[in-house]
Amino acid sequence: MARGGGSLLRFSATQRAAHWANAALFAALVVTAIPLYFGSLFGVVLARHVVEEVHLWCGLALPVPLGVSLLGPWGAPMRADLARVSRWTHEEVEWLRRLGRRALRADKFNPGQKLNAVVVGAASLVLLATGAMLQWFSPFPVAWRSGATDVHDLFAFAITLVVVAHVVMALTHPAALSAMVRGRVSEAWARRRAPAWAEELGLDGPAPATEPADPEPVASG
Repeated sequence: MARGGGSLLRFSATQRAAHWANAALFAALVVTAIPLYFGSLFGVVLARHVVEEVHLWCGLALPVPLGVSLLGPWGAPMRADLARVSRWTHEEVEWLRRLGRRALRADKFNPGQKLNAVVVGAASLVLLATGAMLQWFSPFPVAWRSGATDVHDLFAFAITLVVVAHVVMALTHPAALSAMVRGRVSEAWARRRAPAWAEELGLDGPAPATEPADPEPVASG
């Protein structure tokens, strides 16, 4: 983990590029989903077939940034973070069950951030599968296609709420947002908000009392 000038590298350039590429694709999916759901809006900006094509190809492209960021030597940080997200301790489960109302010696990601990643990843797979069924429907019976439509709409609505909450959390936690823009956090922030990660990196002791406080990020980067 790169250190310098009292700061730590939290996200590599590859991770940040994958995050913002996914964010752009998701934004395009939401914008194009609105007229698909509310048919009266077709033609206001773009013709129906254009909206459908943009929605389809953005959906198919959504896994690409993550997939590329996991490959090769440049993917080592993303693979390591994916492994972190998949590991849960008893203390983390209890912290989440009590909605953060208990002490926790947090790792690089707190349980809220881990849960956010798991939910978004799982929902994205469901949306990809059901979207493919709706686009290439011939092999599937009518009941399956009808069910896929309902599931796709439900998961699209749910993941939109989750992502909106994620954005709000990021905007209200400047240090966490800065880490996804510039890639780095201060050593003091790491000791205060992710003490187990800070210890893993060889940092000891609590953050200085003079370090400006940043509210606890629950589900942001």
